[in-house]
Amino acid sequence: MIRVLLVDDQALFRVAIGTLIDLEDDIEVVGQAADGLQALRLVDETEPDVVVMDVRMPRMDGVETTRRLLAAGAARRTTPRVIILTTFTFDQQALRAVRLGASGFLLKDVDPDLLVAAIRTAHRGGSLIAPGQLEDIFEQGGREPAELPPEFSRLTDRERAVLAHITRGLSNAEIAEREFVSESTVKGHVSSVLTKLGLRDRTQIVVFAYDHGVMAPREE
Repeated sequence: MIRVLLVDDQALFRVAIGTLIDLEDDIEVVGQAADGLQALRLVDETEPDVVVMDVRMPRMDGVETTRRLLAAGAARRTTPRVIILTTFTFDQQALRAVRLGASGFLLKDVDPDLLVAAIRTAHRGGSLIAPGQLEDIFEQGGREPAELPPEFSRLTDRERAVLAHITRGLSNAEIAEREFVSESTVKGHVSSVLTKLGLRDRTQIVVFAYDHGVMAPREE
């Protein structure tokens, strides 16, 4: 079962989403919180796999909650994935949460089936936002690429190729076909990239690539 914590200051919204999620055989809602402070406490009590959280809340918003939640990850047995909910497509607050480690963001009026699919995707470490879309949104901030950290030099040529494929939005199966290796080999390379760069999931690989100017050119 995928354990989910819902965090939103609107009780009716939480109840409605929770009811829909509980209809799924492989997902269960283990708690609900009205703000970030309550969410942090419930994460320790319920140990969710995924936190679905509104970006704007009283007392502590979704950005600060994401920062504290993921910063404290080393002290916990498991660190949940975070999905941010927002009412704006180009929401800089939601993007801040993604840079801090959230797996992505969704509009609050998202189709319930897509939300359920997003929970499953986040749980297995997938990206919720197409790399091209994420790049377009980040470019609105106008940030200059940062200097590559020393850890990047530790990547092998194959791992750099896998990273480039990920920034194009390719799945493990598609990467395996391009690189003429098995899908399990690709999974191993992805895991190695994450470990060497200190990243959590594919979304963070794309964020890293954009922030350091190593996004692969988009294919026509």
